[in-house]
Amino acid sequence: MNHDATIERLYRQHSRRVLATLIRLLGDFELAEEALQEAFMAAVQQWPAQGVPEHPAAWLIRTGQRRGIDQIRRRQTSRQHVHLVASDEPAASLDERSIQHDPLRLLFTCCHPGLALDERVALTLREMCGLTTEQVARALLQRPAALAQRIVRAKRRVRDAGIPYEVPDARELPRRLPDVLRVIYLVFNEGYSQSAGDALVDVSLSAEAMELAQALARLLPEGEVYGLLALMWLHDARRDARQGPCGELVPLEEQDRGRWDRQRIHDGLAHLGQALALTPTGPYTLQASIAAEHVRASSAQATDWGRIVMLYEALYRQQPSPVIALNRAAAVAMRDGPEVGLRLLEALEAHKAIVNYHLFHAARADLHRRAGPPREARLAYERALALTSQQPERRFLQRRLAELASSSR
Repeated sequence: MNHDATIERLYRQHSRRVLATLIRLLGDFELAEEALQEAFMAAVQQWPAQGVPEHPAAWLIRTGQRRGIDQIRRRQTSRQHVHLVASDEPAASLDERSIQHDPLRLLFTCCHPGLALDERVALTLREMCGLTTEQVARALLQRPAALAQRIVRAKRRVRDAGIPYEVPDARELPRRLPDVLRVIYLVFNEGYSQSAGDALVDVSLSAEAMELAQALARLLPEGEVYGLLALMWLHDARRDARQGPCGELVPLEEQDRGRWDRQRIHDGLAHLGQALALTPTGPYTLQASIAAEHVRASSAQATDWGRIVMLYEALYRQQPSPVIALNRAAAVAMRDGPEVGLRLLEALEAHKAIVNYHLFHAARADLHRRAGPPREARLAYERALALTSQQPERRFLQRRLAELASSSR
């Protein structure tokens, strides 16, 4: 038996939930992170000889809690944590229901209104979902050094302000919901299209986001929660068709639609129906409606681009961001031609964040490729290539560049 591979698999499977529970038990992010690492170090030392325990997550939680209490004693902070060090055995609740609820507790703690919005998003992505600082920075279009400082400040604010580790009550939930939904969707997006590395998709990260959204829907069955569920399900239905046999990126118009997961599509459309029945229609429901137009069409050419443009216009009125304007421009180009889309993209160049976004230049490159001349397309592809570190996207952009070079000979 390959114990190293087993422990690595269990780390991927359980580490974030174990951390969520250790934060509750120890009351400190950094202490819980240290305890998590020590628990897995103990597992590496003990499990090869003793075997993997029947309930590895519970073993890791108990071991981590003990190591955390030892840290408190060594740091001579026992008076501040008397409830933790009064006994050699962990006294806090480790029942299954409580442990299952811990990821939601962590989610709402990280998204507490006592934190600035950018701190809420960054802290949740980094601490709850285990994204690296660089991945979080890419997701938020920010510099890694500044993002790292923001995360440190957020941890201190949680500790110093005594932000409770709990799911808010029914009166507070609606007000807290938009920030939580945004974080869940950012987590899903990082799994659905990783910002860096050799793999396009991290299924475990996407599954984590989808599971959180389902738990949230049980807690708060509102329209936008179902809208987010629909959006994630409809995107996830296309997951297997987004990569070729060698791991290369396959754009939507080139995907084999026979590989789309019909059950996922059915479930996503059902969630969309639930969302549309609960007014008002919010941004996630509008995005899910756009995704629904794609999955209903038999091909890119058969897609109702006019309706998609209309939906993007409604979305932009609610959230006037340059990224939504970019997506609208791409849809307009499909409806009215690449020249019209290029004019819309030119209007976005005043936004500093968008001109450093690789998909902006990839969109420009594609429209120039369709409209000509090839020189403008080549320059835009090269700019997009310089701005992305995700290998499947890099291979796709390099392929497009090679195709341009071949066609211009």
